[in-house]
Amino acid sequence: MTTTQSPDAATRYPEAAIEPDPTVPAIHIWRDFAATPAQLFRAHTDRELFAQWSGPSSVGAEITEWDARDGGSWRYTARGMDGRDEFETSFHGCFHTVREDRIVQTFTWDGMPDDVALETMTFEDLGDGRTRLHAFSLCDSFEARDGWLSSGMEVGVHDGYAAIDRLLADGTL
Repeated sequence: MTTTQSPDAATRYPEAAIEPDPTVPAIHIWRDFAATPAQLFRAHTDRELFAQWSGPSSVGAEITEWDARDGGSWRYTARGMDGRDEFETSFHGCFHTVREDRIVQTFTWDGMPDDVALETMTFEDLGDGRTRLHAFSLCDSFEARDGWLSSGMEVGVHDGYAAIDRLLADGTL
């Protein structure tokens, strides 16, 4: 699957599908939400909303920088429990394109500071009260991509998207 191909609208993603691209060092994430594109855009660009859903459910996000506009930057620190141990890790990046149907940004996990991903996120209205989020993260190398995939990122993706579902259900979003 390339960056321009998308699964047909008949395919449903009630949970995130996280797939490595076989041809380039990239990760695809697809997830359908009972939401409008505007609601998903807001979840990804509003500082307070982002802090409420980002990452694993056992982790809190302290946003230290957030300027969701073309040319803006962002940074946050995640703190929580990993089993019995407390941990802290940070992420940062720059917004390149911020519009209601598309966000393009860089994404760097401070745990792998040399491996910067360029992420393009689109919000596709499926026409049935649902919107498909597609995140395409282009990594520096296949090794970096595989490192991300083996880092446990799926826990944060699944927990975070479930939290978006709860924000939608309770009317916060």
